[in-house]
Amino acid sequence: MRGIVDNQIRFVVLTPEDVVPKDHPIRRIKTIVDEALLKMGPVFETIYASGGRPSIPPERLVKAMLLLALYSVRSERQLCERMRYDLLFRWFCELDIDDEIFDASTFSRNRQRLIVADVTSKFFAEVVAAARAAKLLSQEHFSVDGTLLDAWASQKSVRAKDESESDRPDLSNNDWVDFSGTKRSNDTHASITDPEALPAKKARGQEARPRYCGHVVIENRNGMVVETGLSQATGTAERDVATELLDSPGRTKRATVAGDAGYNTKDFVNNCRQAGITPHVADKKHGAIDERTMRHVGYDISQRRRKVVEQVFGWAKTVGGTRKLRFKGVERNSEQWIVAMSAYNLVRMATLLPKPT
Repeated sequence: MRGIVDNQIRFVVLTPEDVVPKDHPIRRIKTIVDEALLKMGPVFETIYASGGRPSIPPERLVKAMLLLALYSVRSERQLCERMRYDLLFRWFCELDIDDEIFDASTFSRNRQRLIVADVTSKFFAEVVAAARAAKLLSQEHFSVDGTLLDAWASQKSVRAKDESESDRPDLSNNDWVDFSGTKRSNDTHASITDPEALPAKKARGQEARPRYCGHVVIENRNGMVVETGLSQATGTAERDVATELLDSPGRTKRATVAGDAGYNTKDFVNNCRQAGITPHVADKKHGAIDERTMRHVGYDISQRRRKVVEQVFGWAKTVGGTRKLRFKGVERNSEQWIVAMSAYNLVRMATLLPKPT
């Protein structure tokens, strides 16, 4: 028979804990997050005054930023709106059904405080430490790579540095601008929307758009991110930042690092060898890698496993919301990128760790 809509008002005793399934992967993620944030208690104590009106708990802000990446939420304003009716979001952020939801401007007011204390980087380090304690990380074999991320600035915003305000066309209504025959470089041009975003392209024939460069070092066993960062998209950013990221305590001596042909340069290979790392970078004509390294079986394995890093970039751009960054400047966009990498590791850990009985 046909069902009838019953509009009778009922009184139900319900908490967010009751509506989240017991076998939902978010429960395993929340356990790891809570343990990591508990260890960061001393860090939070240093960035807040001992007196005054209580603020939004920083743990709640970090969890909210993770939800942005885990559930592909487009903006902080949309997140706050969704938290009003999504009980899973409330449960993850330790909010009850009748608790008041904070405003989207809370992120803006607290962001600089979290950036100064480097909260997101320290949280990422705690997630990596939890993965290492669970024996999910390799300490011998790594891969490194970088990817271009679109900045929150259009191609039309790239103007000559010596151009006066009066000479710039009004682009408020998306007027046509012809760049044909105009030579532009980072020395002479910059984006007026985000000056730190440099025009960059991945290959010849593509247009150069304002972008940043995201960097990761993954371990080759389970493809988890062990080091990460974001920088300006200079021509040598991938190799320069990779050298810094490889100086990590979480590896053994004579570790190997795989990379594509872009890392097969004399400077990068020499820097790896000086750090006690064997470079397993892809071969190319006139490259710096020698036959002695490429003849080993481990080299072929590294070349196969290094492609797992593309899964990290694919997840970060399609799910994590970093294909087009939301902020201006390296500092604020680094926060979004590191949170996305933390979320990726949490998803991997929820998959790899045994299910609780």
